[in-house]
Amino acid sequence: MKFYDVIIVGGGAAGFFAAINTAEVNPSLKIAIMERGSSVLGKVKISGGGRCNVTHAVFNPEELAENYPRGQRELLGPFYRFMPSNTIEWFKNKGVDLKTETDGRVFPITDDSQTIIDCFMSAVKKLQIEVLLHHSVCDIRKDPSSWHIKTQSSGAYNTKKLMMATGSSIKIWSILKKLGHRVISAVPSLFTFDINDSRLKSIPGVVAKDVRISVPGYSLSSEGPLLVTHSGLSAPAVLKLSSYGANEFASLNYHFNIEVNFVKQTLQDCFDQLKRLKNTCPKKQIFKTAKFDLPKRLWEQLAIAAGIPSQMRWADIPNLRLKDLAKQLTEAQFKVDGKSTFKEEFVTAGGVELKEINFKNFESRLFKNLFFAGEILNIDAVTGGFNFQNAWTGAYIASKSLAK
Repeated sequence: MKFYDVIIVGGGAAGFFAAINTAEVNPSLKIAIMERGSSVLGKVKISGGGRCNVTHAVFNPEELAENYPRGQRELLGPFYRFMPSNTIEWFKNKGVDLKTETDGRVFPITDDSQTIIDCFMSAVKKLQIEVLLHHSVCDIRKDPSSWHIKTQSSGAYNTKKLMMATGSSIKIWSILKKLGHRVISAVPSLFTFDINDSRLKSIPGVVAKDVRISVPGYSLSSEGPLLVTHSGLSAPAVLKLSSYGANEFASLNYHFNIEVNFVKQTLQDCFDQLKRLKNTCPKKQIFKTAKFDLPKRLWEQLAIAAGIPSQMRWADIPNLRLKDLAKQLTEAQFKVDGKSTFKEEFVTAGGVELKEINFKNFESRLFKNLFFAGEILNIDAVTGGFNFQNAWTGAYIASKSLAK
């Protein structure tokens, strides 16, 4: 049986961050990162389209916590201790300069996720942290003074302190349940909507800059850009809604209706504005005068759905048709018939019950010297670097206890 002072199960973002920070505080510790696969940091590699969206430029802990449908209350205190500004400073101290884009997302200036991977691999080598590949954990047991870890093909290990940073691993969740931890079943929490609708079929690639989406019968809504894809709808407005409604949408088997307000006005206000257009541009064709800063192709499809002929002028449109157009602009109904993974990023809601975690140090409330970080917990966020920030924060705070 091999012995380590600290074993971290999971060779992802949270695992590496915890190991590095632990070793920096206490270089005398014998630390190992245990990874079931043949490589590490796979999610870091593909995140942000291969650029690695490290974090998000939100520097108020309360505002930052609002981006977590599950974990908002629990992360507030930890964010006061380690937040995006600390993340940026941490990487800068390691020689990795980051940049903030206009939407708040933070990337390495190289626009290459390999920069982050190289930073981590260099640090573990310098700190003499062992990275154990092909070490698939099949059992974990506790005795009064240590943890015993059994792997499928690499033997048994013993450690004083154990961190679990395996993300949404059903196998590890099963092991934790046997130990006595409660685990919330996983459901997808970051996905696009599959919609087969004549208004969208001919306009993939069109973006409405700022819409409001709601789900009739549920207190679920989101705002932001909306992208028409070949299979339905995507972009931040949809992704945020998919995250906050993850459990509800799973219970509906991803078949539900959404209502899109393309102009973020009431039906009456929109109707009144359209009536004014009859007076200000009476001779212009409706199809050729897209309003509300909407893309021309989207405007045309909504006009067609309202029953407006392509050659009709503003002066000739009856109020009934104008009302139908206002309805399409403010209360457009779409039927969602499934979901698709957002790019290559697969995020789930679910994980270890948050009530069983002490968020002062991310230690189990059930077992001493058992720590957690990242998506193994029932914490997930909207897109934009927030899931990584959860990993950095939890791993950093836990490392202070791991190093003692």
